[in-house]
Amino acid sequence: MLSEKVRKNLEKQQYRIVGNHSAVKICCWTKNMLRKEGGCYKLKFYGILSNKCMQVTTSFSCANRCIFCWRDYKAPALNRWKGGYDSPSFIIDESLKQHHKLLSGFGGNQKVKRLDYEFSKDVKHVALSLTGEPILYPKINQLIGLLNKKGISTFLVTNAQYPEKIKRLAPVTQLYLSLDAPNSFLLKKIDVPLFNDYNERLIKSLKYFSKKQQRKCIRITLIKGVNDIEPQNYAKLIKKGDPDFIEVKSYMHVGTSIQKLKFQNMPSHNDVVNFSRKLVKFLPDYKIVTDYIPSKAVLIAKKTLNKNKKWFTWIDFEKYNKLVNSGGDFTIYDYLKENSVTGLSSKKERDAFAKKIGVKKW
Repeated sequence: MLSEKVRKNLEKQQYRIVGNHSAVKICCWTKNMLRKEGGCYKLKFYGILSNKCMQVTTSFSCANRCIFCWRDYKAPALNRWKGGYDSPSFIIDESLKQHHKLLSGFGGNQKVKRLDYEFSKDVKHVALSLTGEPILYPKINQLIGLLNKKGISTFLVTNAQYPEKIKRLAPVTQLYLSLDAPNSFLLKKIDVPLFNDYNERLIKSLKYFSKKQQRKCIRITLIKGVNDIEPQNYAKLIKKGDPDFIEVKSYMHVGTSIQKLKFQNMPSHNDVVNFSRKLVKFLPDYKIVTDYIPSKAVLIAKKTLNKNKKWFTWIDFEKYNKLVNSGGDFTIYDYLKENSVTGLSSKKERDAFAKKIGVKKW
């Protein structure tokens, strides 16, 4: 599915191609955690260790050409998968092999302790969100099943353009749905969808998304001066999806997105916090839980996840593995774990981080 020219270009960007349509790449947060420089927002929000996480895609194809996307290659969108496909076991085994190869240099890195490097070899989390639309892969449910059997959690991100695939999707540890605009006009401008019925697909996706019994998260990528408007309309769409979590994250001015957006379109952390506060005013069943300054991200959760004034947004991975492999029915409330690091960062903390990275504000 990929030409030799495209393969070489992706490899220069530190992707490692797996078979005919998949790829793996080391996340910067995986490297940071190995160097003791901190993990990603998923560590603070959900308890995921970044140095045990692998970033994978099962398909380069995507139905959107989002203006905020930093990836510089996506194959044409398809109504359905065309051609052959690699087996789930092959994709998993080869992805793990390539992941370990990409990390091998850290084995001799003086900034990385040998024990930490060895610890990272035992992958426990897979982020199916590297590029493209992962649920397009015809055997995605079988792949998820194999990861479950290996005791590896799955965080899968969908762009809400394949509702029937969402409907049939097997249980994942946490399912993400991208919500990039508060109205159909702006959605077309931002996502640049290839499907004419893009908005109908979104609404239908939200409907099927709402029926999932495991953890669900709606993600809003905030672009300053573009989609940071109409919080009441975002709220109406969010209610249709009935997520357990909402992540409001800043657009990052990196990659090919700099050709379509300006640096000024990247919100500050305060902008993200302020928009989140406006949003929850229209969502009485939700509340802001915490934030993560390095990623300019805010976590909002259902109030039902707050018990005795304690937030339970983390994941009991051991319990999840037992439940998902048992074959029985279970819900998010069966594998919750307390998050002891909650509340919004102070102005002092925000200013300190900005100073650390050498900017006036972040």
